[in-house]
Amino acid sequence: MTIREVVKILDGKVLVGEERLDSQVNTACGSDLMSDVLAFVKEKAVLITGLINPHVVRTSEMLDITCIVFSRGKIPGEEILEMAEETGITVISTPLTTYTACGELYLHGLPGTKPKKPVTEGA
Repeated sequence: MTIREVVKILDGKVLVGEERLDSQVNTACGSDLMSDVLAFVKEKAVLITGLINPHVVRTSEMLDITCIVFSRGKIPGEEILEMAEETGITVISTPLTTYTACGELYLHGLPGTKPKKPVTEGA
């Protein structure tokens, strides 16, 4: 799936990275916990989150996440958008909730990520 398709499916608004809309994404993850993102996400993924802070971009950069989708119509500040632009990450805002955005992408054929390692009890 391309980022352009993600934008269309999620009724999204591109905030940064319009020139990268034809880039491919392989999986998606929805989370507000960056520790879970670190544990589960693989490269060329879409991260759907309601968390707006610089850690989202830093985590995405470390994991080679292609696209960040901010749910519930959230729009990050200029600092976050500039960080994303500098690191080559496309940023989208969607009016959908995180849960609904994940479901829509899954229904349209974008799989979720699988754990990189076994999940232990209580984790």
